[in-house]
Amino acid sequence: MKRREFLTSSALAGAGLPLGMASVSLASCTAGGEAKSAPSKTYTPEELGMYSFVDIAPDGKPLKAALVGCGDRGTGAATQFLKAGPNVSIIAMADIFPDRMDASRKILMEQFNNDVPEVNRFFGFDAYQKVLAIPEIDVVLLCTPTHFRPEHFKAAVDAGKHVFMEKPCAVDPTGIRTVIAASKTATAKGLTVVTGNQRRHSRAYWEAYVQVRNGAIGEIVSGAAHWDQGAWWNKKQRPGWSDMEYNIRNWFNIKWLSGDHILDQAIHNIDIVTWFMGVRPTQAVGFGGRAQRLTGDIFDFFSVDYYYDQNRRMLTTARQIDGCDGNVSEQVYGTKGMFTSKGDIRLEDYNGNIIWQYDKTKTKNGDYEQEHIHLVESIRLGKKINQAEDLAYSTLVAILGREAAYTGKAISWDEIMASDLRYGPKVYELGPLPDYHEGVAPVPGQAPQPAN
Repeated sequence: MKRREFLTSSALAGAGLPLGMASVSLASCTAGGEAKSAPSKTYTPEELGMYSFVDIAPDGKPLKAALVGCGDRGTGAATQFLKAGPNVSIIAMADIFPDRMDASRKILMEQFNNDVPEVNRFFGFDAYQKVLAIPEIDVVLLCTPTHFRPEHFKAAVDAGKHVFMEKPCAVDPTGIRTVIAASKTATAKGLTVVTGNQRRHSRAYWEAYVQVRNGAIGEIVSGAAHWDQGAWWNKKQRPGWSDMEYNIRNWFNIKWLSGDHILDQAIHNIDIVTWFMGVRPTQAVGFGGRAQRLTGDIFDFFSVDYYYDQNRRMLTTARQIDGCDGNVSEQVYGTKGMFTSKGDIRLEDYNGNIIWQYDKTKTKNGDYEQEHIHLVESIRLGKKINQAEDLAYSTLVAILGREAAYTGKAISWDEIMASDLRYGPKVYELGPLPDYHEGVAPVPGQAPQPAN
């Protein structure tokens, strides 16, 4: 597959699509993504869309939710939803594997006395459709492997459901365009969409963002995003597992399902820098490879250099190799100082003096809990939140960097936005996957294997 085929410009003209921003438009950015040199006014937190950060969501009419994807993250999201406020419940579940659903049901029953009736438990690749057909469901928690997210999100919006959607929201540009279109439909329908980039539900990050937007570190000139850690989990194929079952049970290590770890984990850091900078990159040059990963077909490490207008830059690193130094943090550099999340969240000048530091005593809930409080609060109080488009554009920034590393080529924003690249099979069934090659990762500079 040659680069010109991968980067076809026939699918969509990306230049006319603006970058998704916070819940209000960023006045310091032009339509083309160029930042002005200084804020024209001082913004209040409310003007910038900061959430209320109440300790618990208000009471109200019963909110009945369905869980789609009953693995560890799905079960975690379900428990956080049930703790978000009074009068909420999980009444339906969907998954492919009964053992995953049974484990999830047990936790919800033991911790919250929340049992899901058998009539509302569905299995198979079409289980999400059966869940969405239940009229009394208000909210859907979308927590499957990432590949399935765009179609599940579109179906949930079409069904008129409020949504919690885990990050990232797609593994390829084709999926990103599906999410963007569905997000616009959700806005038109007045639906709440809260996404799993939980740092955007952190009071610490929000207060730092307000400071940065009001000029505390001057004009932003560059950023850095890092998720560097040891090896992550993996599963080996067992006798009796088909290729498809093995892929889904080991989804994190399979590129068509997870999009690689620069999406699944480094998206958090990329999202923060994208949010704070408020502009999209013009192109990316990336490096990466596979050194020690035991299963699957993804990389162990990435280093991506993003280029922006006005000679601004962002460096992103993502590594999962044991025995190496770790660094999970973000930095945003301005003309007068910097924001950093390494250690305490704070702003510093270039002499090391603290300009501003977050007061940790203000934090009452973890970010995972807070995002579900915001979900329930938004629905009950009519405080509309739709984070889908913001997540879609941050995810596309990560996809841009991944493909630059996979191919060894500089790729522009417009090229990735227009690309018809799609990962994954066209037919979903438990059986063989002829296009999947265990252990065969992309080789920069060489034609890739056919997209899985």
